[in-house]
Amino acid sequence: MDFAWLIPLLALMTLFVVLVGALRSKKDTERRMHDPNAKKSSLAIDGNSHDAAP
Repeated sequence: MDFAWLIPLLALMTLFVVLVGALRSKKDTERRMHDPNAKKSSLAIDGNSHDAAP
């Protein structure tokens, strides 16, 4: 049996999973940027520095 096709298939599947994760993260980040009620980051200039994790 020849399994030479397995490595490229696994590589393409990995790239696809990473791409889907990146696109979802981008969408969530953009949605949060446009939400006026979203909590500000403790690193942001207008954020509350007391909310930072200990």
